[in-house]
Amino acid sequence: MSKAAADLRDRVTFWSGKLRVSPRIIRIYPMRRKWGSCSSLGTITLAIDLSAREPDFRDFVIAHELLHLRYPHHSRLFKAILTMHIPKWRALDLTR
Repeated sequence: MSKAAADLRDRVTFWSGKLRVSPRIIRIYPMRRKWGSCSSLGTITLAIDLSAREPDFRDFVIAHELLHLRYPHHSRLFKAILTMHIPKWRALDLTR
Protein backbone atom coordinates (compact mmCIF):
# COMPACT_ATOMS: atom_id res chain seq x y z
CA MET A 1 0.00 0.00 0.00
CA SER A 2 1.33 3.44 -0.89
CA LYS A 3 1.96 6.11 1.72
CA ALA A 4 -0.80 8.24 0.14
CA ALA A 5 -3.34 5.40 0.48
CA ALA A 6 -2.19 4.65 4.05
CA ASP A 7 -2.56 8.32 5.03
CA LEU A 8 -6.09 8.45 3.60
CA ARG A 9 -7.03 5.24 5.44
CA ASP A 10 -5.70 6.73 8.69
CA ARG A 11 -7.94 9.80 8.21
CA VAL A 12 -10.93 7.54 7.45
CA THR A 13 -10.25 5.65 10.68
CA PHE A 14 -10.02 8.93 12.63
CA TRP A 15 -13.26 10.31 11.16
CA SER A 16 -15.08 6.99 11.49
CA GLY A 17 -14.49 7.12 15.23
CA LYS A 18 -15.45 10.77 15.49
CA LEU A 19 -18.67 10.27 13.49
CA ARG A 20 -19.39 6.86 15.02
CA VAL A 21 -19.76 5.04 11.72
CA SER A 22 -18.17 1.87 10.40
CA PRO A 23 -17.53 1.51 6.70
CA ARG A 24 -17.49 -2.11 5.54
CA ILE A 25 -14.77 -1.51 2.96
CA ILE A 26 -12.43 1.42 2.27
CA ARG A 27 -11.11 1.62 -1.28
CA ILE A 28 -8.52 4.06 -2.59
CA TYR A 29 -8.51 4.29 -6.40
CA PRO A 30 -7.74 6.69 -9.18
CA MET A 31 -11.00 8.55 -9.87
CA ARG A 32 -11.51 11.06 -12.67
CA ARG A 33 -14.86 12.61 -11.86
CA LYS A 34 -15.27 12.55 -8.08
CA TRP A 35 -13.19 12.86 -4.93
CA GLY A 36 -15.13 10.13 -3.18
CA SER A 37 -18.25 8.04 -2.98
CA CYS A 38 -20.25 5.94 -0.54
CA SER A 39 -22.23 2.89 -1.62
CA SER A 40 -25.44 1.74 0.00
CA LEU A 41 -23.56 -1.40 1.09
CA GLY A 42 -21.11 0.64 3.17
CA THR A 43 -18.14 0.91 0.82
CA ILE A 44 -16.24 4.19 0.95
CA THR A 45 -14.17 4.92 -2.16
CA LEU A 46 -11.71 7.82 -2.24
CA ALA A 47 -9.62 9.24 -5.06
CA ILE A 48 -5.93 8.53 -4.52
CA ASP A 49 -5.01 12.08 -5.54
CA LEU A 50 -7.11 13.38 -2.65
CA SER A 51 -3.99 12.76 -0.57
CA ALA A 52 -2.26 15.63 -2.41
CA ARG A 53 -4.96 18.14 -1.47
CA GLU A 54 -4.91 20.38 1.62
CA PRO A 55 -5.82 18.65 4.92
CA ASP A 56 -9.07 20.61 5.43
CA PHE A 57 -10.33 19.56 2.01
CA ARG A 58 -9.35 15.91 2.59
CA ASP A 59 -11.17 15.89 5.91
CA PHE A 60 -14.25 17.47 4.33
CA VAL A 61 -14.44 14.81 1.60
CA ILE A 62 -13.85 11.97 4.05
CA ALA A 63 -16.38 13.23 6.60
CA HIS A 64 -18.90 13.90 3.82
CA GLU A 65 -18.67 10.35 2.47
CA LEU A 66 -18.72 8.75 5.92
CA LEU A 67 -21.84 10.71 6.89
CA HIS A 68 -23.59 9.11 3.94
CA LEU A 69 -23.40 5.83 5.86
CA ARG A 70 -26.02 7.33 8.20
CA TYR A 71 -27.73 9.87 5.97
CA PRO A 72 -27.90 8.79 2.32
CA HIS A 73 -29.16 12.14 1.02
CA HIS A 74 -27.98 15.73 1.40
CA SER A 75 -30.81 16.50 3.80
CA ARG A 76 -30.92 19.40 6.24
CA LEU A 77 -29.85 17.01 9.00
CA PHE A 78 -26.90 15.77 6.92
CA LYS A 79 -25.78 19.38 6.32
CA ALA A 80 -26.27 20.33 9.98
CA ILE A 81 -24.11 17.46 11.21
CA LEU A 82 -21.48 18.16 8.57
CA THR A 83 -21.46 21.80 9.73
CA MET A 84 -20.95 20.68 13.34
CA HIS A 85 -17.80 18.80 12.36
CA ILE A 86 -16.53 20.87 9.41
CA PRO A 87 -17.89 24.41 9.96
CA LYS A 88 -16.39 25.83 6.76
CA TRP A 89 -17.42 22.95 4.50
CA ARG A 90 -19.35 25.14 2.08
CA ALA A 91 -16.15 26.99 1.16
CA LEU A 92 -14.43 23.63 0.59
CA ASP A 93 -17.24 22.07 -1.46
CA LEU A 94 -15.57 21.97 -4.86
CA THR A 95 -16.57 19.76 -7.71
CA ARG A 96 -13.89 17.70 -9.40
